Amino acid sequence: MTLPIFLVGARGCGKTTVGLALALAQGCEFIDTDHWLQEEVKQSIATIVDNEGWDGFRAKETAALEAVTAPARVIATGGGIVLSEYNRRFMREKGVVIYLCAPVSVLADRLEAFPEEGQRPTLTGKPISEEVSEVLALRDALYREAAHYVVDAALPPEQVVTDIEAALQLARAS
Repeated sequence: MTLPIFLVGARGCGKTTVGLALALAQGCEFIDTDHWLQEEVKQSIATIVDNEGWDGFRAKETAALEAVTAPARVIATGGGIVLSEYNRRFMREKGVVIYLCAPVSVLADRLEAFPEEGQRPTLTGKPISEEVSEVLALRDALYREAAHYVVDAALPPEQVVTDIEAALQLARAS
């Protein structure tokens, strides 16, 4: 039985892209907690936040994390899932947590190249590079606390998958 693999990191780090490729390579199922939650409640994240505030959304996000956690799954999480100590502990105890770490410039470039309109409301109302810089400054330590492994997500997705698989091999060998 294979432990679930949780991918954590800021918006734009490649959790979905890498997650899909990793699941294929590992012969696992891929689940994105944000997509799962939106289908479950039939609302966008922006609508949930508008209706229930960030606290309401975060509670639903935790419920989604618990619901999708299962063996042989690669799980892409929302960027703020690590804000909850419970979620950080839950992921570390239930599976292997990989932090897809990338510099602010890479994250901002990706978000500007592929804007996900309506996917997530802005957290600060500032331009993308400023928001990413501020959010990453607040969350980097939490991503690192949650993670079993930190992988350079600025690399091409195929290399990121290779690096994750190498880390997983080390984990199995120890």
